[in-house]
Amino acid sequence: MQSIDLRSDTITQPTPEMREAMYSAELGDDVYGEDPTVNRLEAVAAQVLGKEAGLFTASGTMGNLIAIMTHTNPGDEIFLDAGAHIYYYEVGGLSRVAGLVPHLIEGDRGLIRRHQLEQAVRPDNIHFPEPKLLCMENTHNRAGGRVLPHDEVLATTELAKQLGLRLHLDGARLFNAVAASSQAPAVLAAPFDSIMICLSKGLAAPMGSVLVGSTKFIAKARKIRKMLGGGMRQAGVAAAAGLWALEHMTDRLADDHERARSLGSGLTAIPGLSLLQPVETNMLYIQITVPGWNAEKLVAAWEERGVRSNAVAGDAIRLVTHWEIDDAQIQSVVAITKEILGAA
Repeated sequence: MQSIDLRSDTITQPTPEMREAMYSAELGDDVYGEDPTVNRLEAVAAQVLGKEAGLFTASGTMGNLIAIMTHTNPGDEIFLDAGAHIYYYEVGGLSRVAGLVPHLIEGDRGLIRRHQLEQAVRPDNIHFPEPKLLCMENTHNRAGGRVLPHDEVLATTELAKQLGLRLHLDGARLFNAVAASSQAPAVLAAPFDSIMICLSKGLAAPMGSVLVGSTKFIAKARKIRKMLGGGMRQAGVAAAAGLWALEHMTDRLADDHERARSLGSGLTAIPGLSLLQPVETNMLYIQITVPGWNAEKLVAAWEERGVRSNAVAGDAIRLVTHWEIDDAQIQSVVAITKEILGAA
């Protein structure tokens, strides 16, 4: 039985074209700056996002950590939404490794509004850490793959600059935001000093992310990457897949979004299932209120029928569409769920 894997868009296999690109990639030693495929990936990513330079990293977590370390000094204060991936899912690296003090803001479904930031940044005082960095996330994972409203982002980031804060965007799924908003990548990236994009999520590369920013910022970030063990030598083998993904996979993300909406519509037509958040991109959070059922039980029942998912709370399940999921599989998940819960 073939699995229908909706746990994440990170589980995809590289496309045949990516495999071919990896096999034929021109290579060199990237620590010496001599891998032409890595250099091309970094340049293309920077150009697409409207920045001067890029840095290939092993993962999005590494890219975010490098960014916040480049912008700050240990003991500085960093402002984040309370559900931010950097705070919630990155093993406490912002404190353990970067030595930063997180200041969490209960945003509006992942969005830190201007007035919230204004209230959070305290006046200069000998007792307080130095406020240094604001991080935002687009799309926002824990807000259901939400696309942050661009006018609201501009308002908040404008204030952040007035307050002397630097700005980093966790853009792991930024191209999903691009597909959903019809805004150019460089437009969504423009307010930020640095942006991390992930190649191994919706774009389906087997590994890697790119951090972009000014030439000066990336020069410092490159040294921090080396300190963290991120110098990867003939990294063009992996970068080739990421480059192909960046150049060919972004245009099809709207298909994932449509399938997520279709899945959400089909599942919520079943009594006892509802959406926790509106479906904006390739992600949906389903709440289960069927008597005698919880998230863990439904995940297990799905698993027995070849549907894979992740429980994220006692009554909530996250499902994520990606390039390996087609319309027939969406219909199959809905039909299987009706059978499971109809027999309950």
